[in-house]
Amino acid sequence: MHRLLFAALLLVPLSVPAAQRVVSLAPSLTEIMLELDAGELLVGMLDGGERPAALTDVQSVGRYGQVEMETLLSLRPDLVLLWPDSIPRSQRQQLQQLGIPVLVAEPSRLEQLAEQFVIVGGAVGRAEQGARLAERFRTGLAQLRLQYRRETPLRVFYQVWHRPLYTLGGSQIISEAIEVCGGVNVFADLQLPAPQVSVEAVLARDPEVILGGSGAELESWKAWPQLSAVRSGRLLTVPDKGLERPSFQMLGAIGKLCEAMAAAP
Repeated sequence: MHRLLFAALLLVPLSVPAAQRVVSLAPSLTEIMLELDAGELLVGMLDGGERPAALTDVQSVGRYGQVEMETLLSLRPDLVLLWPDSIPRSQRQQLQQLGIPVLVAEPSRLEQLAEQFVIVGGAVGRAEQGARLAERFRTGLAQLRLQYRRETPLRVFYQVWHRPLYTLGGSQIISEAIEVCGGVNVFADLQLPAPQVSVEAVLARDPEVILGGSGAELESWKAWPQLSAVRSGRLLTVPDKGLERPSFQMLGAIGKLCEAMAAAP
């Protein structure tokens, strides 16, 4: 069973009123609230990265990794949207002990993300918008899969960071995004979300495409001309960092990734 649940309610009976005071503890969940046309319900948010212009007046409840619990409680939320790793375990337990309904969202597959639009939409009185978002997302993914399908998938190494070297395991949603674009994550067999790997391990798996955050981060791979990705010139900068934020905008980010992989030599 995927990890989408109400920690306080477990199930959401139809009789439960839609939430009217929502605190979001993840940038991706904040984006989903905007995509559902429910931004006016946000009374607090965890800051992490650039804040959407539409939410400049929303109260901050801390920064990514640490919630100011007193501030959050002063906002009297009737729903908290939570990505598990956005705050420490001790603060997650504290929220549950206080009896505040908490919707925990951690999609590891793209279909789970589509379901998340429906679940969050239903929780905040935007059921129809959530259903429409989910349908558009599934349709867009199906079109990308068809357009960029390859008989033999490209072997792809996704470089999260270069010093030390981190990548993505197969449980990460980006790993499936790579599949949509006609590739396969060369470290999909690893279960950790972001495992540290060695240069030797990358050389052994010989990716045909290496994706990284910037050209500077990718430059060091040119010291290994035996790599298929270096020989073919497929050292690619991730074209849209929205790929790392699971919300509806991720569909557009996947499309840009597919274009970049298809256009490479």
